[in-house]
Amino acid sequence: MCGRYSIYESMDYYLKELATKQPVINGYDLWPIERYNVAPTHRVEIIRSVEGGLSVDKVKWGWSPAWAKANPVLPILARVETMASNRFFKDLWPQGRALVPANGWFEWVEDPSDPKRKQPYYFTLKDQTPMFYAGLAQVRPAGEPDDGDGFVVITTASDGRMLDIHERRPVVLAPEQAREWIDPNTSSQRARHIAQQHCRPVQDFDWYKVAKAVSNVRNEGREMLDAVCEQSNRTGQMDLDF
Repeated sequence: MCGRYSIYESMDYYLKELATKQPVINGYDLWPIERYNVAPTHRVEIIRSVEGGLSVDKVKWGWSPAWAKANPVLPILARVETMASNRFFKDLWPQGRALVPANGWFEWVEDPSDPKRKQPYYFTLKDQTPMFYAGLAQVRPAGEPDDGDGFVVITTASDGRMLDIHERRPVVLAPEQAREWIDPNTSSQRARHIAQQHCRPVQDFDWYKVAKAVSNVRNEGREMLDAVCEQSNRTGQMDLDF
């Protein structure tokens, strides 16, 4: 997975698809979110369990522990293979489990004749339902946003036709597993199993080429999602996961 995704419906849209019985205990904007080109360090909505129900929080994409602040690269992704054992994420696992609602994500593929040229692709679910990325987050108690807060998206190995585009992809959970992922009663062992074994299969997704304008974080309109031509089979990668 590369460092861009989209989330553009209202939060109610994602919560209804999640169909959780837990109450949402804080307020959230009822207007469409309309973020078509979310990039690292942007603050964006995530869903997590707190005492008394669910909380919708606007949190920075990217996180590192206090002892790693000198690292110039802020990780935005965590590998599912090592999320529970990597000391980098020990402050987040397992109590920091969160959901990152989305509509799709972007990948870039290098041009084999010119490595400086990259073609972006956009990935969505075939049935156009919301995505729920498994994530890990640190969010301080209610108050002003804290510089130490942030979240990472968990990734897994690609397979099937997705390998033509990129070797990693986000762990996208169906609503049933998404609810279980953030349930505080879910054991760490079960949560690890969900992330490792219940990513939605490749056949659930479509992907297509989009305009290169998405490569510029200042471009944020809905046109970022417009198809530009037929997809091709090339390979490339731009990971920032640990």
